[in-house]
Amino acid sequence: MTLIAEDLLLLLLDDGSGKPVVDSTKFPRAVAGAVILELAMSGVVTVAQDGEDVKKGRLAVRGPRPDEPILQEAVAAIDGAKRPMTPKSAVEKLHKAMHERVLTRVIDRGFVDEQKGRVLGLFPTTSWPARDTAHEAQVRETLHWVLVDGRDPDARTCALVALLSSIDAVPKVFPGADKRSIKKRAAEIAEGQWASDAVRKAVEDVWSAVAVAVMVPTIVTTSS
Repeated sequence: MTLIAEDLLLLLLDDGSGKPVVDSTKFPRAVAGAVILELAMSGVVTVAQDGEDVKKGRLAVRGPRPDEPILQEAVAAIDGAKRPMTPKSAVEKLHKAMHERVLTRVIDRGFVDEQKGRVLGLFPTTSWPARDTAHEAQVRETLHWVLVDGRDPDARTCALVALLSSIDAVPKVFPGADKRSIKKRAAEIAEGQWASDAVRKAVEDVWSAVAVAVMVPTIVTTSS
């Protein structure tokens, strides 16, 4: 079983060029958001509500620690923070490490290769072209059924769609589809009644956090 973050990362990498289809601010933050989202969906991490021992809107570690190393590392970072983090601050804190861990994971699994080079012989560059596309093809097929054919999604697919929607990447993952229609469908799924109230609230909070986290660096970069 792959992590949601692995599936997201594969979707966001162009198979041929090995370059992300979204900019460098969105790419790692979306991957980190996917890791946090997986923890939220499994009940390991929750977003505190009124009356809890953690301030409302902050992340709290509640469930049993996961066995998966990447998820373990994320839980340790969230639980070991000096003060409870918001979903947004967790995305900011974890995005570099989680991005690197997930990339290493998909390389080790043989899904992509890592190629290093230089632009104009001076500037280092790295790309991750596809190697074995069988798993990614299955993920894309499932998403196509849901986003284009209108089938009902399961919770995992909804989470993946919500993450893609939060960074406006759905049309880039499916460039042949009608842009307006597929974006509308993705937004409907991301906001839909597809899980328990507690899980859906956690997913909504993390989804919103990713959207905010990727917007802030973009605004700063544009205005500087």
